Amino acid sequence: MPPKRVPITTPAGRRGPQDQGYFRNVMNEVSNPENRAVLTAVGMFAVSVAFLHSSWSEILLPPV
Repeated sequence: MPPKRVPITTPAGRRGPQDQGYFRNVMNEVSNPENRAVLTAVGMFAVSVAFLHSSWSEILLPPV
């Protein structure tokens, strides 16, 4: 005969990881140290695109 199941309850003031909201899960993944290299690359790409799209990109043109 299998053992009886005992339900595991969490305290009322404490929430489990499955109860967290979408934004909290995203922030946990973004702040995860394993993702630092990817976030650095995406950030550098965004800064580069913003620079090339701005008027400051004219300094890259050779003088005429």
